[in-house]
Amino acid sequence: MIEIKGVHKSFGDLEVLKGIDLTVNRGEVVSIIGASGSGKSTLLYCINAIESINKGNIIVDGIDVHDKKTDINALRQNLGMVFQQWNSFPHLTVLENAALAPQVVKGFSKEKAEAIATKELTHVGLGDKLHEYPTKMSGGQQQRLAIARALAMEPPYMLFDEVTSALDPELVGEVLDTLRLLRDDGMTMICVTHEIAFAKEVSDKVAFFHEGLIEEIGTPQEVLDNPQKERTQQFLSKVL
Repeated sequence: MIEIKGVHKSFGDLEVLKGIDLTVNRGEVVSIIGASGSGKSTLLYCINAIESINKGNIIVDGIDVHDKKTDINALRQNLGMVFQQWNSFPHLTVLENAALAPQVVKGFSKEKAEAIATKELTHVGLGDKLHEYPTKMSGGQQQRLAIARALAMEPPYMLFDEVTSALDPELVGEVLDTLRLLRDDGMTMICVTHEIAFAKEVSDKVAFFHEGLIEEIGTPQEVLDNPQKERTQQFLSKVL
């Protein structure tokens, strides 16, 4: 599981995370909601050691992410991450994009990597696009490619950072359908999202972030249908 204990993170004088405690068990889907600038994405970057932390611990399957002795590259193989921007390689085909990391990072043969990549691309509905180039595809298809590319590393955990925020509204649904598919497969996921209806549907837990703290956490029914804290109520009244 992923255990986050008393995590603080500052950028200069700006304290972005002010003591975050959160546990994500295997098979759980945890959605993180809140206003822009509340620290949601920063927490994902800290889990994956893209950002350092100032205080606290982040433990993934018993390994302290920010311990100086931790092999970060090995750890990241267990933490698939998908960003707002899909950042595919335009000069590589869809299949080559998805098969690249298993070859470079895991040392898989081209044949094995492409077999895994083909399976994951088919799983997210891109089985007919293997030999196309990303620039020929819609934003929703490119984001699904980014998800398949992360899945090709066969990680037990997936981190999603507002993966629909850069998409046109009509393309959001196909990406959310892909996340639903992963949920049904039992994938452990942390999703930073503005899609409140989606969070309500797929999450085991919802955490509402406010100014670097978890203001409220619980089941979707508790946090989204019956929020107890005034700030949660105010936020939801604006976004719903």
